[in-house]
Amino acid sequence: MGEPVNRARRTLNETPADLLVNGVEDVLARSYRITEAELFQVDYRLSELLPLTEGDAITGPGHPAWRSFDHQTPVLADGTAWLPVSMRGERRGVLRLSPVPDDPAVLGDVAEIATALAHELSAVSAGTDVYRAARRSQRLTLAAEMQWDLLPGRSRIRPSFSLAGQLEPAYTVRGDSFDWSDDGQRLWLSTINGTGEGVAASLLTSLATHALRNARRGGLGLADQAALADQALYDMHRGEQHLSALLMELDLRSGVMTVVDAGSPRLVLLRGGEVTEQPLEAQFPLGMFEATDYHEQRFTLERGDRVFVVSDGVLEATGQHVRYGETALDRFLRRTGPMEPLDAVRSLLGDLRAFVSGDLVDDAVVVCLDWTGPQP
Repeated sequence: MGEPVNRARRTLNETPADLLVNGVEDVLARSYRITEAELFQVDYRLSELLPLTEGDAITGPGHPAWRSFDHQTPVLADGTAWLPVSMRGERRGVLRLSPVPDDPAVLGDVAEIATALAHELSAVSAGTDVYRAARRSQRLTLAAEMQWDLLPGRSRIRPSFSLAGQLEPAYTVRGDSFDWSDDGQRLWLSTINGTGEGVAASLLTSLATHALRNARRGGLGLADQAALADQALYDMHRGEQHLSALLMELDLRSGVMTVVDAGSPRLVLLRGGEVTEQPLEAQFPLGMFEATDYHEQRFTLERGDRVFVVSDGVLEATGQHVRYGETALDRFLRRTGPMEPLDAVRSLLGDLRAFVSGDLVDDAVVVCLDWTGPQP
């Protein structure tokens, strides 16, 4: 790693939160005579790359910016470099730099600087709205604002797994959500198929998510996590409001998946190109009854398995009075085998939008998990 990279890291640490790109630009100008830098962030729908300051959104899939974003690699075109701005698998967008020499060493350094920018963007996002405001092509509803702030991220990569999730309709989503966490030995993943409309749906999902996090962080097992969230919702609404959830815990050393199905979304396994629905024991949704006793199921993943979790908003999407349904879903999931998880969920939801000729009417959540096996 060259001195310009270390200088960029120091500069980013010292630069005001709203001026990070300016700080990067100053370092690049001094070190490499790169005089122009612009950050393009991917929007909430994963369909546009939006400039931080000025200029047009980039939507064409063949554009060098999208090639850099999709393949997570630097792309040179006409003296301009496009570099992925990503950290730990979370893709934030791309950095456009010009002019850029063809020297591979320079390109390697500026790629490291783009990664450093991604880390700093993550660090400052809680304290400034500059970057959040710039990555939306339209106004979010209040419920959608709450839902997106609730998420742990949109993608995550570790040596033993790769993970991504997406909500639709992105700018008006109400109650569907997902959450995850890992400690290097276990991965916890939950998906929620929310109910209700507007802010009321978002508040219900928020209560359930925080209850599940509280139980998980307290060291409770999966069944007890479900029971605590169930009780929290019941205490608040006395059974008048409830929601469906699927709770999963993956042992990253053995591939054993523990599951609690609380009236859950659908869990689909893609193994060796074949799609099968994983049979689960349906239990009561969270908050429906007082003191529900939940129990766990287990099954074992094989190295290379892909797991999809989809809410009923996917299966029930309707276009021209025809339901999308299980057959179309299974057929499409088979085609996602070569894709990274984020590309798989984006492609599936893009296919749904094309099917219904616009935004989905009902909320939909899609989560994709690849288990690559225990690491030596």
